[in-house]
Amino acid sequence: MPKGSFVSENRRTKICFYIKNLLNIATLLAYINLKNQSLPDTGIIYDMNSPEKSVAPQVQLVEITEENSDQRLDNFLISRLKGVPKSRIYRIVRKGEVRVNKGRVDVKYRLVAGDIVRIPPVRVAERSEESYVPQGLQAALREGILFEDEGFMIVNKPAGFAVHGGSGVSSGIIEGLRLLRPEAHFLELVHRIDKDTSGCLIIAKKRSALKLLHELFRDNHVHKSYLALLAGQWTRKKLVVTAPLLKNVSKGGERMVVISQAGKEAETLFRRLKLFSDSTLVEAMPKTGRTHQIRVHAASLGHPIVGDERYGRDEINRGFKGRGYKRMFLHAEKLKFQHPITGAALTILAPLPKQLEDLLNNEEQV
Repeated sequence: MPKGSFVSENRRTKICFYIKNLLNIATLLAYINLKNQSLPDTGIIYDMNSPEKSVAPQVQLVEITEENSDQRLDNFLISRLKGVPKSRIYRIVRKGEVRVNKGRVDVKYRLVAGDIVRIPPVRVAERSEESYVPQGLQAALREGILFEDEGFMIVNKPAGFAVHGGSGVSSGIIEGLRLLRPEAHFLELVHRIDKDTSGCLIIAKKRSALKLLHELFRDNHVHKSYLALLAGQWTRKKLVVTAPLLKNVSKGGERMVVISQAGKEAETLFRRLKLFSDSTLVEAMPKTGRTHQIRVHAASLGHPIVGDERYGRDEINRGFKGRGYKRMFLHAEKLKFQHPITGAALTILAPLPKQLEDLLNNEEQV
């Protein structure tokens, strides 16, 4: 090869290398410039509900209507950004990436009609990714509708399932209902009961119904009644427990609730129904709705709920488990309240699961 040709080829290679580097630098500078530019102030640029997977998420400005008025900001974002972990949502609010009327707010802020909520670009889960809902849960939900109208439904929640999916939980009751009712545009929890508790659970089908039902709960106009089997013989016929409750965290990282004067007021009425040789069936009526309230108040009596692995006693639970008690014996049996729209008196009863009914029938009544 002639010497001139080699030099020319070498020069072309160097030139190509320099051009490539210049293009990379230009791309980087353009990206930095884009990041430093202020975000658009008006209009919804990206629709989070769009089925298109190729569109990159961009900023949204959403005007709040009466339908979402009085909803907490975190709950609004959770329903809007389906597939985004709650921890991520709380983080973008804390960092100020979410704004209401161009200002920072707390996650507990209640939205007002006319508010403009800025939602930053957040990549959501692909729409094709469905939460796994076990067939057993789907069947229980199909057969467990206790009441339903246009505004809300009441289901007989099976034990062993959380009311909603979350950290370490692939799916829950609300995900199961959304899978069974794909045509439903709105399905939201009105209140919660523990994963290992069965019984009455209210689900709103409209935002307006959710707001009205929340008001009923807030004003103590919803009367709740639970069935619980306590370990040992509780000799009292009736007792009101008013020990205040404080949320705490144990050394193992497990969320616990303890009785403390620094806690929130809590009130539970216990009424004895049946006395057995080594257990007591009671009706528990909580006036307040604190986390784990009935369980902690029952344990404070010296008679924890049978099968309660968090507040009960291991040796007692092992004994009952050997007799067939495979779950915590706590069942949300009854709800009484006035229908928020019609004003009609409602009394909803959730039958005790057959497994628990059979176990009670085998107990020796005193």
